[in-house]
Amino acid sequence: MKTVRRINRYNYLTFCFAAMVCLSVIPLTAQHNHQNGLHHWEVPSKDPDRIMLTFHGDPAIRRAVTWRTDTSIINAVAQIAEATVNSKFTNNCVTKDAMTEQFDLGLYKGNTSLLVHYHSVIFDELKPDKLYAYRVGDGKEYWSEWIQFRTAKTRYASTQFVYLGDAQDSILAHWSRVIRMVYQTAPKASFVIHAGDLINDAHHDHEWAQWFKAGGFIYSQWTAIPVVGNHEFQRLTDGEPKKLAIQWRPQFTLPIEKRLPPELHETVYTVDYQDIRIIVLNSANRQEIQEQTKYIEQQLKNCKAKWKILTCHHSVFSPAKGRDFEFARKNWKPLFDKYNVDLVLNGHDHTYARGHVPVRTAKSEDNGDLGTIYVTSVSGPKQYQLETEQMKAYRAQGYQLDKAAEQNQFYQVITVENNTLTYIAYDVLGKEYDRATISKDFSTGKKKLWQIEE
Repeated sequence: MKTVRRINRYNYLTFCFAAMVCLSVIPLTAQHNHQNGLHHWEVPSKDPDRIMLTFHGDPAIRRAVTWRTDTSIINAVAQIAEATVNSKFTNNCVTKDAMTEQFDLGLYKGNTSLLVHYHSVIFDELKPDKLYAYRVGDGKEYWSEWIQFRTAKTRYASTQFVYLGDAQDSILAHWSRVIRMVYQTAPKASFVIHAGDLINDAHHDHEWAQWFKAGGFIYSQWTAIPVVGNHEFQRLTDGEPKKLAIQWRPQFTLPIEKRLPPELHETVYTVDYQDIRIIVLNSANRQEIQEQTKYIEQQLKNCKAKWKILTCHHSVFSPAKGRDFEFARKNWKPLFDKYNVDLVLNGHDHTYARGHVPVRTAKSEDNGDLGTIYVTSVSGPKQYQLETEQMKAYRAQGYQLDKAAEQNQFYQVITVENNTLTYIAYDVLGKEYDRATISKDFSTGKKKLWQIEE
């Protein structure tokens, strides 16, 4: 018996030594299960990934969901049901066939040449103000988890939403803590506005993979309002004009404004959420910029919404050195003034500035003639310097700067309740940095601005 034990111990030690030698010569990428130079969270599989919820029509009765798989999943579906306190809601789920689109990442030379499938479903005929659970998959074996979202009310009611400036750089390393901190701050937010430059290199799928990994499940239950920025436009090959990110339309199912040129489809659209009108513009496509001026007036002229919010990537009143969106101040601002727009939410300038028009005449509140509040913000780590002299020069156009900052990552939570809209900016540590409240007389449109004086 002793002899047998010695032989087994010897064999065991020999096996361990051989295994160590084998592991030492295996490339590090193989140990980490990389495929074609991709991280495991970049590689598509039969399981759904990059699940994204967006608006597509009336938010009280409709939503769109988009997700990705490898090409082996040809026929995909989504299931949805009213959520219940136990798992029996699955007995009443409705199954909807997905629209499937094959997409070649290799269209951009900076990507690994890889075919993937994007799938999308539009949930319609939903009930207002109901909590729904949905999942996506192949209808048989490969499913996502059940995910919940609530439809909007059909009447004016309190709501909360999030606004984020540029993520753009070091998305997984440094921006992920922002999106996760904002979820801790406002977990019941109804939707989130991403004000452009979601990534840095428009077509680079590694950056989109970082963006989706950073947000994770949040994207699948917070409905997104994505805005294109200049970094969502890039040349596919040298000598060609810049093109919208090749992933944009496959991965975001967004409203199509048929009255606009095809170049603006799914980048210029309007969302009406419980008496809040949100107009999304494409300030990065300067060739079609004038078409958007007409669109703004069309969307504002007969608008009966209690609150009017506009978002585009480029700052109307730029707080950063060397930046100037003069076209918007000359052509769009007069429309914002004329139709009493409440908020304009921008990114692009990698600084923070909140100001308003017209210039206030009182210390603690406006005299009742408040026009539009303009905000520029940044959520990512890329930071620029403020240009204070430029901001002072805007006073000639009736603009007053109320709060500014630089070298700081921010996120914003906006709450609408009764006749007030409260705007709060937080830094990435979750500390409140800036607060402003608009109170409005809905019968006259007159507004007052309340804010903390420094």
